[in-house]
Amino acid sequence: MRESPEDCGAFPLKVRTYRDRAAGEGSAVRTAGQGRNRRRCLSFWKGGKTVRAAQWQDYELIDTSGGERLERWGEILLVRPDPQIIWETPKTDPRWRQAHARYRRSSTGGGAWEEWRRVPPMWKIHYGELTLQLKTMGFKHTGVFPEQAVNWDFAMDKIRAAGRPVKVLNLFGYTGAATLACAAAGASVCHVDASRGMVSWARENAAASSLADRPVRWLVDDCMKFVQREQRRGNTYDAIIMDPPSYGRGPGGEVWKLEEQLYSLVSQCVPILSERPLFFLLNSYTTGLSPAVMEYLLGVLLGKKFGGRVSSGEIGLPVTATGLVLPCGSTAIWQE
Repeated sequence: MRESPEDCGAFPLKVRTYRDRAAGEGSAVRTAGQGRNRRRCLSFWKGGKTVRAAQWQDYELIDTSGGERLERWGEILLVRPDPQIIWETPKTDPRWRQAHARYRRSSTGGGAWEEWRRVPPMWKIHYGELTLQLKTMGFKHTGVFPEQAVNWDFAMDKIRAAGRPVKVLNLFGYTGAATLACAAAGASVCHVDASRGMVSWARENAAASSLADRPVRWLVDDCMKFVQREQRRGNTYDAIIMDPPSYGRGPGGEVWKLEEQLYSLVSQCVPILSERPLFFLLNSYTTGLSPAVMEYLLGVLLGKKFGGRVSSGEIGLPVTATGLVLPCGSTAIWQE
């Protein structure tokens, strides 16, 4: 019997339906959801079933309107811009006026935080066994993308069920949530990011999560060049996680444009996969890159060599005020 989304207070939205190529199962959007009594629930549809992992307690997407999100990060309320929010629904929740800070975009580019109530220089939230440190940053960010929790759960489940040692490569590792999820599940991880500050932040998150002693290599490097060096060294990995930016620069000023370099990067990763790879997880926030395109990319590069299954979809966050889901990004996964 199918479990109802109402069982956990989540309302998965079928933003787009995709098909598992190998098994022929229909699948759809995966969402980081919420439940009654402030219980958080992650949900996605696969093969007609609702798969859930109820762990988010410290994050909530309270409401959306007028190009903005009202979010709770622990005890801190933030208002952040989101260009997808094109509706002008009434902002009736009083917490819109009680927010600690709001990120206001500038008409000339960029923007700045307006602090209405004191925001700590850094504070912590928890996701399961992970402790993640936050701070208000430029370009509206806080150091965590909460919708990615469905991907953290996926990786943890695959690693724990593997029944063998697992080596994971996390490219564009940012502040390390995916790295820590894999390490907590028992994998050895190589974390690579071009930003020294992000790698330092990730190591601080590891210490806060009591995972500093886990087998993790923390590297500041250009991801493409690192992968090419790993090929020459003959190093291989059982799983690769990749969340590349739409645009960025490496430590030596190298320019990264996702549309121009993604195929090359993924193809360069294929030789450093082990003989029995577990999964390849590709995530994107680039508007013009659809989940279906990402799925096709993994299918032609990995499916032909390793077989397995390929799937894709949008990941999203449920909105407390409406029970609907706000799409936030796209994920494609190859798995054995």
